[in-house]
Amino acid sequence: MQAEANGINIHYQLTGPASAPVVMLSHCLAGTMGIWDDQIKTLEQQYQVLRYDLRGHGATSAPDNDYSMEMLASDAAALLDALEIPGAHFMGISLGGMLGQNMALLYPEKVSSLILCDTACKIPQETHQDWEERIAAARRHGMAALADGTMQRWLSPEFQKAHPDIAEKIRNMILATPVAGFAGCCRAIRNFDIKNKIGRISVPVLILVGENDPGTPVEMSQEIRDAISGAEMVTLPQAFHLSNIEAAEPFNQTITGFLAKQ
Repeated sequence: MQAEANGINIHYQLTGPASAPVVMLSHCLAGTMGIWDDQIKTLEQQYQVLRYDLRGHGATSAPDNDYSMEMLASDAAALLDALEIPGAHFMGISLGGMLGQNMALLYPEKVSSLILCDTACKIPQETHQDWEERIAAARRHGMAALADGTMQRWLSPEFQKAHPDIAEKIRNMILATPVAGFAGCCRAIRNFDIKNKIGRISVPVLILVGENDPGTPVEMSQEIRDAISGAEMVTLPQAFHLSNIEAAEPFNQTITGFLAKQ
């Protein structure tokens, strides 16, 4: 389905019991709402599940300009308004976790709790040039130039070998990402730094991270945990960046246990 929100068309799906609390899911850079396929059946048993394609991804509009994390958070808030949903439990992975932190700071009345997966509260200055190089590669050669390197960070070689169908699905997401959307979101990530603000987040927070995540290592999750009072953190053994896929069963058990307490 499509909704007009914050000046763009946002592609979304809303499933599950109509009277149940809403869990809103936000995906990673170069992904789509399909990143959450392994969570849907579990969550739909007790919650309405709202997942959507971020600005510049999937079937959502992809303006060709720089994006900011505040812009991406305002997209999420505007989608809730368009659907007349007053608030939700918010779960985001990687880029989705970054905008989720901004969501909790900018629109605290809309966030009942926050689940942050394989993400960070600050992108190190020394990686800024890396992000510019990724943008340049995508604009020059298309997303195919980035697919191999991205897959190496996202899923372990062992998992890819054991689940070639899942690996192919994820690779196809990367390849189908609009270059304009990829570039816009890269700039939002490159400029992201709310380390000195996240201590103001007051809703319950759960942090999950893959033990072997090379993109946003465990130390980045520990930094968030230490900054937010009462935040819980769970490390998922052996998983890489997409811990919700590589360690789907313990991931799902952890998030449903957390949500049940809210």
